[in-house]
Amino acid sequence: MAIIELHDVSKLYGFGDATTLALDEINLSVEEGEFIAVMGPSGSGKSTLMNIIGLLDRPTYGSYSLSNRSVAKLRPNRQARIRRDKIGFVFQSFNLLPNLSVIENVALPMAYKGMSSVRRLKLASAMLGRIGLEDRQYFMPRQLSGGQTQSVAIARALINNPSIIIADEPTGNLDSDSSLLIMELLSEIHAMGTTILLVTHNSGLTRFATRVVFMSDGAIVHEELTNVGEIAPTFRRNSYGLTVKTVEDDLAGVSALMKVIPDITPAKPNKNKKSNRWNKKKQPGRRRK
Repeated sequence: MAIIELHDVSKLYGFGDATTLALDEINLSVEEGEFIAVMGPSGSGKSTLMNIIGLLDRPTYGSYSLSNRSVAKLRPNRQARIRRDKIGFVFQSFNLLPNLSVIENVALPMAYKGMSSVRRLKLASAMLGRIGLEDRQYFMPRQLSGGQTQSVAIARALINNPSIIIADEPTGNLDSDSSLLIMELLSEIHAMGTTILLVTHNSGLTRFATRVVFMSDGAIVHEELTNVGEIAPTFRRNSYGLTVKTVEDDLAGVSALMKVIPDITPAKPNKNKKSNRWNKKKQPGRRRK
């Protein structure tokens, strides 16, 4: 069943000659439980699309249905309730409040539900335990590593049990080890049935997705299904010129490329001879065979 349905969605900013078309008649259907990676160059409309899906912005034209309910033109307070209950956000810049402890940051979204402080902190502590940060719950954000900080942001996004997680470049400020930690955490969340929309520039992260959507100039230009654990076929073809199906094939492809690179630079032809044969004179620093 489709949880997200966009039909001819367009978004314009500005007026008159200064009008910018950020989204151009987007049609997108997302099934419940999918893990979709959204890719494209800067300015292609990825973040604008996520803002509309996350009810942080409204489309200029077109329709948007969330769980079979039209939500594009709801009043702001009703959109805020849906956003609070159904959608969790993970941003590249973490967006933790620096003056609140880890557990207070995670508990914050529940304050808007009128829940008591004791109840909020108890649930936040349990959530931090799920992601392995129970020993950091009274730390301040500045005392955490980048990967730990992003993990706390994910815990905060999960605290209201949303059906959708929108992750906008969640690994953009992280090193490779921390990025892997975050992607494995998102993968575990996806395995529990949560729908995930991931915006990324990193083609390697398509290994975690079940579908990849490519955007350019505000439009969806290509989509392809992927197998979890494999890079999207488009990136394989661009890498090797052939379809590679497994990680072992990836490594074999690299190995094959290395084998065809000559390890000895040929000597230049001897211009003093009429023959076209290579000059077999001993080259400096090389052995005779």
